[in-house]
Amino acid sequence: QWLVLHDIRAALALDVDVVAVDMPIGLPDTGRRACDLAAKRQLGPAHARVFLAPPRDVLRCTDHPTASARHRELADGAGMSIQTWHIADRMREVDDAADDPRLVEVHPELSFAALAGRVLERKKTAAGRAERLAALRGWLPTLDPASVPSGDDAPDALVAAWSGQRWLAGAARVLPEGGSPRDARGRPMRIVT
Repeated sequence: QWLVLHDIRAALALDVDVVAVDMPIGLPDTGRRACDLAAKRQLGPAHARVFLAPPRDVLRCTDHPTASARHRELADGAGMSIQTWHIADRMREVDDAADDPRLVEVHPELSFAALAGRVLERKKTAAGRAERLAALRGWLPTLDPASVPSGDDAPDALVAAWSGQRWLAGAARVLPEGGSPRDARGRPMRIVT
């Protein structure tokens, strides 16, 4: 069943055991999260598909130039990308709800790589979409590719559900390996596949 939910609170209102989201849960005070850096290494040449989570204080900024300057101070000297700024509202929204134990952070590109056994073509291409739907059919054999809404959000949502199911079963891989550091609010900084 496809549901269009407009915010994280709507997802958390569902009677479910896990809500897998492609948003950072657990934000650093300074620097970079080990899980993001491990994800970039795992994707190799496709590492640009992973956005680096900003330090939490950056999310308090009200405009991109201010956020970028604050990011330089708190992260690694680099400014905040405009792409990351465009999802800052969503990151704040998830950060406000991140104490719900059902929330788990996933990354669709890592999940697809785990499901397919390799890094896939770019998702914005016809070949990339076909590879993703084929990988999903390995998990959901009755999935009719024609029933999957256009764009990349629906395949990403399905593979997030795959990772969420693996998390519940205790079969998920967690980055970084060897334990998840916690942020200042006690939330794990990890990515689950």
